[in-house]
Amino acid sequence: MQTIRLKKNEEKRILAGHLWIFSNEIEGFPSHIEPGAIVDAEDYRGSFIGRGYFNPRSLISVRILTREKEEIDAAFFKKKIQFAYGYRKEIFPSEKSYRIVYSEGDFLPGLIIDKYDNSLVIQSLTAGIEKQLDIISNVLKEIFNPEVIIARNDVSIRELEGLKPEIRTLYGKLPDNLIIERNGINFSVDIISGQKTGFFFDQCENYLKLKDIVTNKDVLDGFCYIGGWSLHAARYGAKSVIGIDSSEKAISLAKENASINGFADKCSFEAAEVFDRLRGLNKEGKKFDIIILDPPAFVKSRARIRQAIKGYKEINLQAMKLLRQGGYLITCSCSHHLSQEMLLDLLNDAASDAKKTARLIEVRTQARDHPILLSVKETGYLKCVILQML
Repeated sequence: MQTIRLKKNEEKRILAGHLWIFSNEIEGFPSHIEPGAIVDAEDYRGSFIGRGYFNPRSLISVRILTREKEEIDAAFFKKKIQFAYGYRKEIFPSEKSYRIVYSEGDFLPGLIIDKYDNSLVIQSLTAGIEKQLDIISNVLKEIFNPEVIIARNDVSIRELEGLKPEIRTLYGKLPDNLIIERNGINFSVDIISGQKTGFFFDQCENYLKLKDIVTNKDVLDGFCYIGGWSLHAARYGAKSVIGIDSSEKAISLAKENASINGFADKCSFEAAEVFDRLRGLNKEGKKFDIIILDPPAFVKSRARIRQAIKGYKEINLQAMKLLRQGGYLITCSCSHHLSQEMLLDLLNDAASDAKKTARLIEVRTQARDHPILLSVKETGYLKCVILQML
């Protein structure tokens, strides 16, 4: 087993529970170790502090897999995945589709596994996981006996690890028409080319909050994707729902999903740029009771935070103007670099510009199948703010 040694005092964050060792924290940086190799990490005195995988090409040089001196083999991954799966079965006993493994949140840095009924989608985000992918695939076959395992390795973050984007079938055959049920609603999903791995499991518990406020209301769903928020609004008694998304393919699936659930009479969807459409609706004098904004990440680095704040403020300002007195704004950010405090501040500024007062009803986060480690703040990214506009 090859070893990397940390500089003096750099072990403190790792001993406190973090799972990342950065390149500038390592003494005598070892460039000869191949990307993805398993290494032991030691403090400056030579005391063992963890075992993980190493990548000399990445700023995050080591990702800790275990605090024990145990073999990183099929038995290791089986134990970790079964533990993660057991937790999901406890919290979602009646569901069949959810995130099984959430990277650092399940102590498997760089690995995402989503379960779509009997189909599995993997994302390998790091060289260390890429090196173990065949082992992981075999473990998944043993545990789940799935119909198909798809590797959705088409995310840009892989480039930071020196990995190429790819999509491939690791096992089985993709169903002709994959439909899952979540929260009692059926969704036709695209696990090959859909956003994320095909569905936004991280919002599934937030969708349920519509139940208390949506009855007989007019709803506008910005960035509706395949209809997650829209269909929940319809199911819980909305009078009308308009969904907007820039993706023609997503809109097509949203319409299909409204139809298969019997909501086509109250749900309409249109392909358009949400910023432009909100401005247009304001010019037309339209009003809504509830507006939902669930955009993709506006900021993917700290360097662009100021620009992102302007974007978030503008789109929320347009939404606030469209709301009737006492209406609700449900606005989300999946940008880790935009803190909750920053988000609430820009929402207050937007409300001031709209000449309204924002009453904070609730601040929520990602669903429980995306667990947050207090010792690894990066595992928390989703903010879902519910406001009443007065």
